[in-house]
Amino acid sequence: MRGSTTIRARIMPATSRFPTAPFAFACLLGLLALFGLWYGIGQPVTLADAATPTHKLQCASYTPFDKDQSPFDQPMQLRPERMEADLALLAERFECLRTYSVTGLEELPNMARKHDLKLIVGAWVSRNPADTAVEIAGLVKIANAHPDVVQAVIVGNEALLRKEVPPQQLVVLIEQVKAQIKQPVTYADVWEFWLKHPEVAPAVDFITIHLLPYWEDNPAGIENALHEVAEVRQTFGNAYAPKDILIGETGWPSEGRQRETSVPSLVNQAKFIRGFVAMAEQNGWRYNLIEAFDQPWKRVSEGAVGGYWGLYDADRQDKSILAGPVSNLPHWPTWLMISLILAAATLMWAGRPHSPRAALLLPLLAAVGAACIGLFAELTLVTSRYVGEWLWAGALIVLNLVVLSHGALLLSSRNGWRARTFNWLHSRGALWLTLSGFAGAVMMLALVVDARYRSFPSAALLLPALIYLCRPVGGYRREVALLALLIGACIAPQLYQETLSNWQAIGWAMTCVLLVAALWRSLRVKAQAA
Repeated sequence: MRGSTTIRARIMPATSRFPTAPFAFACLLGLLALFGLWYGIGQPVTLADAATPTHKLQCASYTPFDKDQSPFDQPMQLRPERMEADLALLAERFECLRTYSVTGLEELPNMARKHDLKLIVGAWVSRNPADTAVEIAGLVKIANAHPDVVQAVIVGNEALLRKEVPPQQLVVLIEQVKAQIKQPVTYADVWEFWLKHPEVAPAVDFITIHLLPYWEDNPAGIENALHEVAEVRQTFGNAYAPKDILIGETGWPSEGRQRETSVPSLVNQAKFIRGFVAMAEQNGWRYNLIEAFDQPWKRVSEGAVGGYWGLYDADRQDKSILAGPVSNLPHWPTWLMISLILAAATLMWAGRPHSPRAALLLPLLAAVGAACIGLFAELTLVTSRYVGEWLWAGALIVLNLVVLSHGALLLSSRNGWRARTFNWLHSRGALWLTLSGFAGAVMMLALVVDARYRSFPSAALLLPALIYLCRPVGGYRREVALLALLIGACIAPQLYQETLSNWQAIGWAMTCVLLVAALWRSLRVKAQAA
C-alpha cells in the first residue's frame, strides 16, 4: 500500500500542487512595485518656505468664483460670504490682491479694508465697446470711492494678446482713466506684447508684464525658469527706466500636460514660487503671483493645466505651495490602497494559476493592471471637464477592466464559471483589441491636430497593448490594419511636434508603438485558440 501511494504521488500532474514559491515571489514584487509607484509620485519634498506667519508676500491674483462657478455663467451670481472668507484667508499671507474686472466686485474694497488688504483693481477691456465702457466707469468709481484701499488700477488684461482692441484705442482708454483718478494707471500683458506695441508704454504710470515660463513659445523647464524670469525683468527694468516694473503675473501650474521640458506638478510649482519670491524680494521687485485659488472653469478653454495655477485648491485648501513639505500626490496612500484592492481582486478572479510560469506572471499582471487603471483614474479626475469626457474616460476604464479580466483568466486554471467566462471574453478578444485601437487612434489624432491643451493618456492603453502583444487575438483584419496604420503614421509627427525633451510625449509614443505591434500581430492570427 505504501509503495502504491508513492507511485501515485509521483505520477500526479505538476499542476495539482499550487506553485506557492513563484506566486509568493511575484506577489511580493507586485506589492513593492505598487508601493514604489505611488510613493515615488507622492513622496513629500522639503523646500525653504516663502511665507511665514511674520512674513507676508506682496500680491496675488484673485477671482471670486467658487469651484462650481464661471464668469460665463449668466446671470453672474457671486457669493459675498465666499469673498469674505477668501479675503480672511488670503490676508494671512498677502498684503494685496489683484482683480481683473469690477463687475460684481463693488463691495470688495470694503471687505479688503476689514482685513487690512490693498487692491490693484482691473477693468476688463474687450472688443465690445459697451461692455468696456461699463467696466471703465466702474473702475473709476471704485478707485475714487476707496483711495485708501485701491493703490493702483489696470486698464485691460492681455487685450493686445487676444487682439480684441488696437493699441491706439487702448491708449485712449488709459488716458481717459488717468484723467479721472489719482492712483497710478497701467496696462497688463505678456512681456512680448510690450515690445510689439511700444506706443502703449508712454501712456502708463508703470509697466505691468506677465512672465509665465510654462507658456513661453520656448517653454522653460523648472531648472531654467527663474533664470529666464530674471533676464526678462532686467531687460524691462533697463529699457523703461525710470518707470517701475510690476511683474503682474508669474507662477507655475500644478497639474496638466508637459510642454517640452516644462512639467506641471505641485513640487515644481512650489519650487518656482518659493524661488521666485526669494529672488524678487532680494532684488526689490514688485510682483503679483498667479493665482490665489485654482479655477476649474479655466479648463474649458485652456485644458487641465488652466485650472491649476492656484496657491490654494478650489476648495480653499492649502496646497503647500508657499510653506511646508509639498507632495505631487498628497493622497497617494489612498491610490495605493485602491491599486492593492484591485490587484487582490484580480488574483481572486483568476484563482489558481495553470502553471509555475503563470504563477509568476499573474501577480505581475495584476500589479500592472491596477497601476494603469489607478493612474488613468487619477488623470481623469484632473482632466475631465464635462459629461462627454467623463463618459469617454469611464468607457476606457471599463475596457481596461475587461482586458485585465481576460488576461488574468488566460493565466488561470479554468473550470466551472471561470471557464465559461473566459470563453465569452476570449471569443470577443478581437473586439477588445479593436476598441483599444480605436481609442488609440482617436486620442493620437487629437494630440497631433490639437495638442496644446490635451494631456497624454498613456496609462489608458498600456495594459491592452501589453496583453494583446503577448497573446495576440485575430479578427476584424481590415479595421485592425487601418487602425495600426493610422496610429503608426502619427507617432513621428507627434514626437516632432512635442520634441524629444518631452518625456510624457515619449511615453505616449512608446505606448502607441506597443499598441501598433499588438494590432499588427493580430493580423497574423487566423483563428482564436485558448
